[in-house]
Amino acid sequence: MGISFANFRPMVLKKAQLSYTRDHMPKHILITNDDGIESGFLHAIARALSEHFEITIAAPAKEQSWIGRAVSRRRPVRVEEHPELPWKAWTIDGTPTDCVNIALGNLLPERPDAVVSGINIGYNTSIPLIYCSGTVAGALEGAFWGLPSFAISQEIPDNIFEHVTHSKGALPDDWQSLLDASAQHASELIGKILSNGAGGADAVVHNLNYPSRPKKPFNTVRTVPAPLQELPFYKRDDSGDYSFNFQHGITVDAKQKTDREALIEGEVSHSILNFSALGRDLNH
Repeated sequence: MGISFANFRPMVLKKAQLSYTRDHMPKHILITNDDGIESGFLHAIARALSEHFEITIAAPAKEQSWIGRAVSRRRPVRVEEHPELPWKAWTIDGTPTDCVNIALGNLLPERPDAVVSGINIGYNTSIPLIYCSGTVAGALEGAFWGLPSFAISQEIPDNIFEHVTHSKGALPDDWQSLLDASAQHASELIGKILSNGAGGADAVVHNLNYPSRPKKPFNTVRTVPAPLQELPFYKRDDSGDYSFNFQHGITVDAKQKTDREALIEGEVSHSILNFSALGRDLNH
């Protein structure tokens, strides 16, 4: 693939980058997502992070799933304050990448200490899905600005997935409790990563995926994105048009534990995506 998802190694940060110690915890986090500003999954991570950090939200006006790192180049992008939320928030008529870029470059008076994208409705595991993910792309935009960046996703069962997406993230009570627990755990994990000074390397995204049937207590494992052989995403209908019809793909053997395996085993998957390594392996 040309991109390194190998286990993270400590990196030397440039002077211009932010670094953290236990005596200097970050105070301000920018939050985005790809499911839209009204998503209950976004609100869950905002509540959890706001217990420890100042937060600002810059999120799409409507769902932007599967859009990857698209940028709204050929049209104006409207930005409006969103006073319905209890935090400073903007709704942006664009992609997750638009949201983070506009917020960092125009809306925020000072650089935040980190960028968090999510919580996504559904998992973002495997190499093909990661490249398609608007959630991961929102975090990647923050990483390209030299900021510690995190993408968070919550696996939910297939039988309630469509209901949840159409209801803007509304969940039955038992699943809402799981989402809130995942958000709280993610907030604590992000704080630990930042306090250890391991969050701000160039073009590195911490990709966190939470299982629908987690072990108790949460068990976080370091993983690599599962390598998959792609299958058709489209199915021809009676009119002759092609409609989106997601298939998971064919699993390819991996030498290390994968993000998909972690979810199947009820573990929290933590993959460190090092996009700065793209094309640097000249030995193959």
